[in-house]
Amino acid sequence: MRWLVGWSSIAASFGTAGRVSGQGGHDSNGLLSGGIADADHPDDPAAQYAERTVVPVGAQLLWGDPDPLWAVGDWRPDEVRTLAADPADPFTRLAVLGCCGATDAELRRALLAARGGALRHLTQWSGSYTAVVQTGRRITVVGDLAGVRPVFYTPWAGGTAYATAALPLADLIEAQLDIGHLAALLACPDSPEALGDGTPYVGVRRIPPGHALILREGSREITGYEPVASLAVAAPAADPEHAVEGVREALVDAVRARLTAPRHAPEMLPHDPGPVPGMGPADRRAARGAPAPVPGVGADLSGGSASATLALLAAGLPGTPGTLLNRSGERLLAVTFNDLATPRGREAELERARAIAANPRLHHVVVAAAEEALPYADLDGPLTDEPGPSLVFAARDRRRLVAGSADHFVGHGARQVLDAHPARMADLLMDRRRRHLLRPVAALARAAPGDSALSLLVPFSVYAAARRLARTSYRAGMEAAAARLREGTVSAGPSGPVDASLAALTWSRPGPAAGWLTGEALAEVSIRLATAAGRPPFSLRPGEARARAALARHAADHRVFEQAVEVRSQRLHAPFLDNQVVRAARALPESLRVQPGARAAILRNVLSSAGVRELPPGWGAPAHTPNETATRVGLRAALTSLLALFTSPLLADAGLIEARVVQQALLDAAEGRPVPLDGLAELVSMELWLGRLLARRGTCWTGTSTPRRRAVPTGVPLRRPALS
Repeated sequence: MRWLVGWSSIAASFGTAGRVSGQGGHDSNGLLSGGIADADHPDDPAAQYAERTVVPVGAQLLWGDPDPLWAVGDWRPDEVRTLAADPADPFTRLAVLGCCGATDAELRRALLAARGGALRHLTQWSGSYTAVVQTGRRITVVGDLAGVRPVFYTPWAGGTAYATAALPLADLIEAQLDIGHLAALLACPDSPEALGDGTPYVGVRRIPPGHALILREGSREITGYEPVASLAVAAPAADPEHAVEGVREALVDAVRARLTAPRHAPEMLPHDPGPVPGMGPADRRAARGAPAPVPGVGADLSGGSASATLALLAAGLPGTPGTLLNRSGERLLAVTFNDLATPRGREAELERARAIAANPRLHHVVVAAAEEALPYADLDGPLTDEPGPSLVFAARDRRRLVAGSADHFVGHGARQVLDAHPARMADLLMDRRRRHLLRPVAALARAAPGDSALSLLVPFSVYAAARRLARTSYRAGMEAAAARLREGTVSAGPSGPVDASLAALTWSRPGPAAGWLTGEALAEVSIRLATAAGRPPFSLRPGEARARAALARHAADHRVFEQAVEVRSQRLHAPFLDNQVVRAARALPESLRVQPGARAAILRNVLSSAGVRELPPGWGAPAHTPNETATRVGLRAALTSLLALFTSPLLADAGLIEARVVQQALLDAAEGRPVPLDGLAELVSMELWLGRLLARRGTCWTGTSTPRRRAVPTGVPLRRPALS
């Protein structure tokens, strides 16, 4: 896990921020400098001893006191860039961490603009990165639009510590678990109103996507850098052709930023000595450790439109996309996963992947696996910063990514960025554009199962739900959602596209795991929603608000996915979640986004502009990953271990679930009964995460004479009394 951490204190010199002399390393006495003094408040007597410092483990000091900044983890040299506006003014400087397509001149111009308060300039480059600006004693940390590179902060020692990961800050203050936040993650994962700015750790906060954290000598301010639409004057209608062209340019620039970055050769493991009696290739790889990824650039090629677009763009841009040498030059590595355990249902996707891989600039690799790569297989994995449902699929995804390249493209985020959330139909009704609802409603009617008589009722049901949402205020919607949780009227979840669309036409809806939570947990989440009803919303348009919330939730899940499937020396790139791509997609008119097949049409236009005009039949058809069959087969294979996991679960100790209820749900799912499988994945993932968190013995901090700091030092809080 890679992260950066910094500090802003009230003191302008040593005392609460370590030493001023030097820019890190060791002083003349051989003591660490550039650290944070181990003091609970500025006038702590211990603060006078500068050697009593706390520094991150394995940190690289980017700049020192009085407001130090560190980069922690296996950052590549080109992923950490620092520069000063003027050599005579060393305290006006900028640090950019991640993949950034800006030149040094562009970074310097943005630094001068940020010194005057123009923060948006720091977010307009291609790539995915975090920017930190220091101007005197003012520190500005800029988050991204999607939330895949979040910023966290916590008060400490009379100032504020910030980081791009929550766990280091939780270690720093020895934070306890925030059980209410965990309950909200399970009950309403798509509702930022229930989650707020909290994290799984008490006292550690998160800034919202599209915002920046500004620290002035310890005091903090959170401000947005995106322009806010006027409520008095409607925004001008966007030109669809111009908007699609903007998406194309942003996506091509995002891919080019990764291709033009320096190439890295992973640390290679010892050469395979050849056949060994009684050992196959997989056994030999396991005996010597996981293989290193292939040097160069690669991409997923699942047969879906998102991954295919990235692979074809990367292969078609001028230059050398990959490093797999052959007689025809260097080719991009395209990886397709073939599930041998559940082969039915994915034949069309695999055939499209093979047709796309016929491109001479692609080198196609098919990773085939059976029972060993099913969901819920090999549940031992690394500790991630936060819980996420991808933990139960990590072994399956890691098997595919190990066969990839050192820099690997994934199509995550395309659906959330380009597709229209069903609630946007209510926005169209608010704008009196009813005719644009005809095609999406007709598509839902065709997708409805059953006889034709029921299909005729679908348009009326969808239109009525969209009209009801358009006429429901934010406050009334939040209060209704809170009452629904408080009364325990939580459904089992949508069973088809029509039910899913109807369930999404609301200001807030329960998550798939809400039906297994205890009444006390649901009541606490309902209080959070009722409290949020009294605060002004980010947007008064339900479609826009729900779309932003869905994107933020997916970005958080993708961040957990990156940490859970991490392969040493490999970087995963999700260009659809870049700032410029998200910004360009938001300029798409709603009338275009709500149409069936809008994402495929936009990406087809992107590829056509890039010179790719021949695509296989069925390209752009919706893909279902992971599919339900594989999930149920994996559940049956891992049923014994899952039942043992919930014999005395930590979630039950916290009062969030009843163990026997979840065990019965696991049995029902394994036997094929209708059970929300997404909800089970969230419950299992959170239980796994809690177990890994409490089992760890390490810490993110060290020092010369400081006690060991570790989050959740007393374990999971016991069940609390019921709310009155």
